[in-house]
Amino acid sequence: MNTSDLTDLFRHMEWADAAVWTAVLANEAGREDAKLRGYLHHLHVVQRAFLRTWRGEPRDAPYPDFDATPPMIEWAREYYPEALAQVEAWTDDQVAEPMPVPWASMVERRIGRPPAMSSLADTALQVAMHSQYHRGQVNARLREVGGEPPLVDYIGWVWLGRPKAEWPVAAD
Repeated sequence: MNTSDLTDLFRHMEWADAAVWTAVLANEAGREDAKLRGYLHHLHVVQRAFLRTWRGEPRDAPYPDFDATPPMIEWAREYYPEALAQVEAWTDDQVAEPMPVPWASMVERRIGRPPAMSSLADTALQVAMHSQYHRGQVNARLREVGGEPPLVDYIGWVWLGRPKAEWPVAAD
């Protein structure tokens, strides 16, 4: 994994997040669905938790809660310039370095042993894969409430010519 690959993954991730948010906003039930909002909130909290870790910031600072969709969309959108700047600043040598995570004790309780060391690239790949997993949950739920899930596959993004993200404008 190199910085060019990671940059592509994060650009795809932004494009896919924006597409999902556009589909959620296009569906009245989706805009108000607490389960959808919960999936999306978790997805974006994890993205920010890793960004904090990469920056050496405290992980226990609170994350905002949202009772409405528009401010959460803005919070999600604001993540990407920061995250992309972080990823683009890394060198290929840096991404190969070990990256201990501050929540290792939580992982140990879950897997029954201390986690093996991961690299900086591993953690960045995890952010992209974790986000894709939860976008799948969002898309399934969106279909349940009568919406039309968007194409968010990486290969779809490639086939479309690697377009930039088109974030929706969320009215209050």
